[in-house]
Amino acid sequence: MDYKNSLNLPKTDYPMKGNLSEQEPKRIKKWEEKGLYKKMLEARNPDKKYVLHDGPPYANGNIHIGHALNKILKDFIVKIKNAEGFYTPYVPGWDCHGLPIEHQVDKQLGDKKYEIPKSEIRKMCRSYAEKFIDIQREEFKRLGVVGDWDNPYITMDYQYEAITLKELYKFFNNGGIYKGSKPVYWCIDCVTALAEAEVEYDDHTSYSIYVKFPVYDETKFKLGVQGYLYVVIWTTTPWTLPANLGVAFHPEFKYSIIRIIETSNKNLKQGDMLIIASELVGKLVGQFGINSYEEVKQVSGVEFENGRCKHPFYDRESLMILGDHVTLDQGTGIVHTAPGHGQEDYEVGLKYGLEIYNPVDDHGNFKKDVELFAGLNVNKANKIIVEHIDNNGSLILAGNIQHSYPHCWRCKKPVIYRATPQWFISMEANDLRAKALSEIKKVRWTPSWGENRITAMIENRPDWCISRQRSWGVPIAVFSCTECGEIIINEEIQNKVLDAFMKSGADAWFDNDVEFFLGKGFKCPKCGSEKIKKETDILDVWFDSGVSHAAVCEVRDELKPSAHMYLEGSDQHRGWFHSSLLESVGTRGVAPYKEVLTHGFVVDGKGRKMSKSLGNVVRPQEIIEKYGAEILRLWVAAEDYTEDVRISEDIIKRLVESYRKIRNTARYLLGNLYDFCQDKDSVHFDKLMELDKYILYKWQLVKDRIYRANQNYQFHIFYHTLINFCINDLSAFYLDIIKDRVYSYKADSYRRRSAQTAMFQLLKEIAIVMSPILSFTADEIWEYMPNFTGKKEFVFLEIFPPVIKVDDNLLKKIDRIIEIKKEVNKAIEIARNEKIVGHPLDAKVELYVDESDLAICKIDEGLEKVFIVSELYLYSIGNSPSDLYTSDDGNIKVKVSASKLPKCERCWVHSETIGESREHPTLCRRCVENL
Repeated sequence: MDYKNSLNLPKTDYPMKGNLSEQEPKRIKKWEEKGLYKKMLEARNPDKKYVLHDGPPYANGNIHIGHALNKILKDFIVKIKNAEGFYTPYVPGWDCHGLPIEHQVDKQLGDKKYEIPKSEIRKMCRSYAEKFIDIQREEFKRLGVVGDWDNPYITMDYQYEAITLKELYKFFNNGGIYKGSKPVYWCIDCVTALAEAEVEYDDHTSYSIYVKFPVYDETKFKLGVQGYLYVVIWTTTPWTLPANLGVAFHPEFKYSIIRIIETSNKNLKQGDMLIIASELVGKLVGQFGINSYEEVKQVSGVEFENGRCKHPFYDRESLMILGDHVTLDQGTGIVHTAPGHGQEDYEVGLKYGLEIYNPVDDHGNFKKDVELFAGLNVNKANKIIVEHIDNNGSLILAGNIQHSYPHCWRCKKPVIYRATPQWFISMEANDLRAKALSEIKKVRWTPSWGENRITAMIENRPDWCISRQRSWGVPIAVFSCTECGEIIINEEIQNKVLDAFMKSGADAWFDNDVEFFLGKGFKCPKCGSEKIKKETDILDVWFDSGVSHAAVCEVRDELKPSAHMYLEGSDQHRGWFHSSLLESVGTRGVAPYKEVLTHGFVVDGKGRKMSKSLGNVVRPQEIIEKYGAEILRLWVAAEDYTEDVRISEDIIKRLVESYRKIRNTARYLLGNLYDFCQDKDSVHFDKLMELDKYILYKWQLVKDRIYRANQNYQFHIFYHTLINFCINDLSAFYLDIIKDRVYSYKADSYRRRSAQTAMFQLLKEIAIVMSPILSFTADEIWEYMPNFTGKKEFVFLEIFPPVIKVDDNLLKKIDRIIEIKKEVNKAIEIARNEKIVGHPLDAKVELYVDESDLAICKIDEGLEKVFIVSELYLYSIGNSPSDLYTSDDGNIKVKVSASKLPKCERCWVHSETIGESREHPTLCRRCVENL
């Protein structure tokens, strides 16, 4: 007789294979059609808000793997907070202005870009951004990210542009903005100033030259020397030498005046005297080809102040000045100073009244009045200038150096530092720097080193250059008098311009003339001139995104003026976190966020930066198409995002295997609940069998660990904790043991219902707890789960189940039984290898333990059921034979032999009760009773 159909074998339509790449889009469609996002908000109290404010990605190109990491992390947190009971609106945004988009439009236009008006270029930029907003929106949704995708914030929307300008006017009104000529990063290819956050550092090979400046007689007299005396400087930018106006000494360093006795250097001769930092003389004389020298005297740096030397190729002087920025790390301890080409040079130049001289135009060419090098591009000038100073005898040594050098974030080409008229937000006006530093301390930074990083940046940063010489952006909408330079922007004019922006966006500035805004016959309030012009510069794009707290959080009812969290990559300490902080503190006196969380960059499996040339770029679209977005979500959870995050085919394949184990666990649980109704079949917790209580207690510990990890955003702990529970606690232990009673006992028996009650509770809570991370799978499990009173339409509408108090005594008892079971398993494995037994159920086990374990080894399941053997006999270890398997600590001994009892055809257990039933002679008593 075939007894297979008499067993309660698992039954479920939940598919073994997820077929994620095909099924996930259907699930997303269902979420949209049924209004999941709206229902998630409606299920929560709007008075208990948690706002994660989205940092806007650039609407330029398809999303990359870094975007996927970022958006999935945000989705984790929004859904976790929602499951904790918070009202969690998520409004995605896009950054639409700035150079990257205008650069793409310029490429499309070619030379035509110089012929068409700005308004036309702006329309093309808007169209380009709109196209990629739609593309990226669908790609982000495909990741399983839930949010208000139909109503995002877009920085080129008219209202957003108007609020951006309104925020700018606040800085004008409080005196925080000024226009000045200062050195800024400048891209000669993109023809615009760049902010710190728009500069990337990469390796670059530069010239490394040592140049001598002849010292004037009056300074030699002051120093008490006669003869040919030279100051020696070192620079990696020969093209800045035409702008040299000074040489800087450190006031506290000692400098040596050395006289050359013998040299092989063609531009040095016997008797020449050089000024070099004393500490560096020994290293440099050999490099300079000086075979023999004598030290004439040592001079303190402060004694050089206001001395004079001659420029190496122009008939003008170079002032000797003092600066604390001078170091002994490289060079000679004396710094070539060009106030128009460096921040430190600029600052020290102001102190000594040096001209902020910039001989280079917007395209990187020397201006027409530059002697010797007029019209020459700086990139070509280096070689020519080096040749020139070599020919005139000023060059001591030339070579190359590879070092980290600033490059433009858009065109990836090296940038220069040049002084140009720009608009700046002062870091000192209104105590902006001090207030920002104070606010940083009030914010929770994850990881904690983020606080030190942004603090150092704020402490050391120059004034914020907010102007750009481009077309696509929010204009710095102010007027100025061409006669006297007066800036004209009173409250009445501000309101007129803002009204125009609200109606027509920032295009209003470019589409209308001065008269439209100021009226006919307007005169300068300072000098009475009617020659008024509009400012043509646009705002730094970081100012655009930096006002999002004002343009989004303060405007939308579902959000809060101060967001709980900003979450972006670690590069945003100098980007969006930075600009948002300065903008908010500068206008409101407070930080716009309570918490800042940063993640690392995505690198390949070997830790290398992704690049097309290396062929190691991993596209999220390819992973989704092959494996599904759920695997990407699992990847984000599994990795420690606080450092650079690795991804490769091997990493993904390992995660696919982990996912399969989680899915199979859920499928097995579902398969054993096909006839279970919680409302009428569940067993009260107090009456559950011990093993069922135990696994639910273990689950409480898992929940507690996951919840604590959630509070610290440690999602890798969720991953490792859940996968360990599924594999070790459930599959390898609990489910392996209880399948005997779940399959063999009557469908409505107490023992089976007890196990089903535990399995139902586990499955229900696992689905809820994993829903923020494995959203597609949790939602699918929820659909297949048996109905119960109070079951919500979506798993995402549920609240995280609480952690109940555990029975420590029961936990300790069964934990010890598990330790003993491991030793029994080792003994059985040895017996199997020796062909004594086949399956563990064929075994007869004689177990010897000490008195304390004898007391513990009692369980309502039956110890033989826990050990999955047919016969188990328990003895005191004091009476044990000597030739048995013994645990390492000597406290457990095991004898394994083949059971001589007959085997039940239905449950496979060897039992002495087989044959008692005439009707079912091949079954044990238990199976007969449960048919």
